[in-house]
Amino acid sequence: MKQPQVQLQGLLGEALDANRRGRLSHFIVDETSPAIEIFSPQRRQHNTEGDWYGEHAGKWLYAAAKSAGRSGDEALAAHVRRVADYLVSVQEEDGYLGTYAPERRFMRRQPPKPGTWDGAPSVRTWDIWTHSYLILGLLETHRHFPEPRYLEAARRIGDLCWRTLVEGDIDITELGNHHGMSATVLMDPATELYFATGERRYLDLALRILEQADRNPDLALLTRALAGSDPSEIATGKAYQLAWNLVGLAKLHKATGNADYRRAVDLLWRGIRDGHLSLGGGPWGGVAHRSREVFNPAGVFSPYGYVETCSTLAWIQLNRELLAIGGDARYAEEIERSAYNDLLGAQAPDGENWCYYSFPNGRRVHTTYWRCCKSSGAMALEELPAVAYTATDDGIAVNLFGPGRTAFELAQAGAVAIEQSTAYPYEGDIVLHVVPEQAARFAIDIRIPSWAEGATLRIGDALVDAAVEPGTYARIDRIWKPGDRIVARFPMRPRTHRATNRNIQESRAPDGSPVRQQVMRYDYLAITRGPLAYATGLIDGYKIEETLRLPTGPEQSWLEDLPRTAEDPLPRIELRPDGRAPLVFVPYFCAGGRIDGAWRLTWMPLAPDLSWPPASSDAVNQ
Repeated sequence: MKQPQVQLQGLLGEALDANRRGRLSHFIVDETSPAIEIFSPQRRQHNTEGDWYGEHAGKWLYAAAKSAGRSGDEALAAHVRRVADYLVSVQEEDGYLGTYAPERRFMRRQPPKPGTWDGAPSVRTWDIWTHSYLILGLLETHRHFPEPRYLEAARRIGDLCWRTLVEGDIDITELGNHHGMSATVLMDPATELYFATGERRYLDLALRILEQADRNPDLALLTRALAGSDPSEIATGKAYQLAWNLVGLAKLHKATGNADYRRAVDLLWRGIRDGHLSLGGGPWGGVAHRSREVFNPAGVFSPYGYVETCSTLAWIQLNRELLAIGGDARYAEEIERSAYNDLLGAQAPDGENWCYYSFPNGRRVHTTYWRCCKSSGAMALEELPAVAYTATDDGIAVNLFGPGRTAFELAQAGAVAIEQSTAYPYEGDIVLHVVPEQAARFAIDIRIPSWAEGATLRIGDALVDAAVEPGTYARIDRIWKPGDRIVARFPMRPRTHRATNRNIQESRAPDGSPVRQQVMRYDYLAITRGPLAYATGLIDGYKIEETLRLPTGPEQSWLEDLPRTAEDPLPRIELRPDGRAPLVFVPYFCAGGRIDGAWRLTWMPLAPDLSWPPASSDAVNQ
């Protein structure tokens, strides 16, 4: 089957268009752009700084090639070719295509510096990291603009890594911080080289990297994952690096069929999903850590934690891989949740500016020129069209909702177009227009969101005779004719979510028995509606939080949708607490107008239970 043509409209389409016109068209245009000029032989020969700025080249190539290939933007395509050609021209004879002076390159052994909390090399370098993104960028460029030199340049990097890590017997975990996780991400592009070329040595390279990652006692990636370790306990718990490593491990499962690899990914995916995602679906952390970007310990909550946009990219890519492997609705739902909330919530409408960090409760801060998250956000957006609709064994799956269209080639039906008409994610009514080239039997799988209790599907006036269970796909297998329409109705109502920040002290009694005492507890409330998280601005124009006392009546009596109007089309939710004026919440991604410096408050403190602590100390000492 040919790759389907997908055009996203609505919120996601506007974000993609802004990304193409903004970041992708301006940040890099040719070899004089600062992010590419650092690859010049003159610059690299004297660069001993050892930082990560070279990653932008591969990230931009990956995203810009996708965007140009999808949109037909000839100017952007010309920039992609020019930049790729320049990078190929400065690749060294041994395959090296980084930004570092010879003494700082990854071909030299760099033992960890004693006493560093993250296992950073003694000479800090992100050389493997930069080359990993270069491989992905060159491969993506080759897919859309299939010049043999782009594939050959990626292969030469892979061959250099093979000679260094396999023939040279250098341990890759000595070449990256976070106990090697910043280098072991090479699993992903090494496996992609195997998929692109069919050459076994690239698969063996990826397997060697995994073996070294597992052998390092501070990382032990596969062993700890299979043992059920919390994601925060893998190496330093760095969210971005861990999720990218899991992308590589998922691809290794696809390449080898090894069930342990899939089980390890599933266990850590579940750990991230259940305990380490913001309400907006991004991996978050940053509470009382030496690094801002690591997962919090299991069970730790704070509304002032934050999501790194790079981590949102890696989480979307991980769910992309798992969706392709297993076709489970939950992976598509996680992509949609993070896309509509933390990803759009980090992008400025101009497509140029991005937030490095997104806070559930905090200010929106647009980051500086060189920061990694601006390129990661651009990449993440370009992942969405390819996962919105996917092919199944006997038809098409609809994974993401929002206005737009796609066109597939099915053997039994010829060209099949599907168009979504909807105001989603603001409203839950969706019309899918199905237009096959000729009448034919095939299946359309419609994802039913987990929050859509009471969802219905109709064709014309008739209810669909298929299981419509939240959190699954509803399969409609029939003979489709031009003009058929599926009408989906996903009830959307405001929902509240509770979270608790508690401090528990642990000690041992004189007899050696454990004593646990809860000494602090704060409860919080947040709101979602459909796939969207909601937030309000500064309370009364100046307060960064407000303790709420909730009414005793049913939730629907104090939490209500406000009418949408032509003048005010945003969906708004009014919360009416006891003892103060109502608060109005809007979708998190646009709270504060998406401007630099705007405040967004998602989690609201709740009035304490004045009966706590209970009379019996046994209730808190366990």
